[in-house]
Amino acid sequence: MSISLSSLILLPIWINMAQIQQGGPDEKEKTTALKDLLSRIDLDELMKKDEPPLDFPDTLEGFEYAFNEKGQLRHIKTGEPFVFNYREDLHRWNQKRYEALGEIITKYVYELLEKDCNLKKISIPVDATETEPKSFIYMSEDALTNPQKLMVLIHGSGVVRAGQWARRLIINEDLDSGTQIPFIKRAVDEGYGVIVLNPNENYIEVEKPKIHVQSSSDSSDEPAEKRERKDKVSKETKKRRDFYEKYRNPQREKEMMQLYIRENGSPEEHAIYVWDHFIAQSAAENVFFVAHSYGGLAFVELMIQREADVKNKVTAVALTDSVHNVWHQEAGKTIREWMREFFLIECPGGSLADTIGLCDG
Repeated sequence: MSISLSSLILLPIWINMAQIQQGGPDEKEKTTALKDLLSRIDLDELMKKDEPPLDFPDTLEGFEYAFNEKGQLRHIKTGEPFVFNYREDLHRWNQKRYEALGEIITKYVYELLEKDCNLKKISIPVDATETEPKSFIYMSEDALTNPQKLMVLIHGSGVVRAGQWARRLIINEDLDSGTQIPFIKRAVDEGYGVIVLNPNENYIEVEKPKIHVQSSSDSSDEPAEKRERKDKVSKETKKRRDFYEKYRNPQREKEMMQLYIRENGSPEEHAIYVWDHFIAQSAAENVFFVAHSYGGLAFVELMIQREADVKNKVTAVALTDSVHNVWHQEAGKTIREWMREFFLIECPGGSLADTIGLCDG
């Protein structure tokens, strides 16, 4: 097992500090001296020597990976599956690399929804201005006009986006296991209109503006001695914060802020919004839901908020590994009775592969 350069340098200092802290008051001076030494170590440069730059490709080809004819992600040169621990003992870097690949795969799945499944990307909110944050869903051409059947797919929480069930399965197994594409294709073949929700696309990220705090000494009427004390405390606080930041964020990644999407700021809000503006407006006499994990909770919340409408339009709901809780979500007796009749639940750990078959009829 190898030890990083920064760990080798700092370990004796940490051990020394721990030993000193076990001593009496006389050891405080030594502790202060060691803390001062630590504060002067340039961790930014030190940790950069351990960790390569967080600069990753923006295409599958750049990562030297591609999906084969079986939908499996394989290395272009070796044919091997994806390797998470690309660099030993650099877990943070490996995780960032995995996340960068995941973002590329998300875009790849979007392309498949449009090209292979012939779905349309619909921007929401429907009345969004040009400058406000937006999300989107996917729909088949006949989603709103099909008079018979409409299939609605809702994935779970986390990093997955429209068209995905699990990023891990896409990367480590294949596209059929980790995406909604087999469900969509079968639904279309059997005459369903299709709507694919995107409940985790709740905000956009923008770079956080830098705030310049004016020194208290510039505008305060306090005595000079008191101002000096305050400024000294402020500088010490900033030094400690910067010291921590060099551990947490050694490569000084950009600080981001979140701008939430109107009426779509959570999976529950998103489900209700899509219901009100699309599903409720559809011509289909029979609406079928397939909801996975947190998608089941989002559907139950939709049921609570739009009980009469849902009962009137929804024919069946197939849940897989759902995390809904009718007691925690305060679903009333009439809702629970309806759920017992119209819910089809796949037990945790069960396969997603045949769930769509539960909705035949």
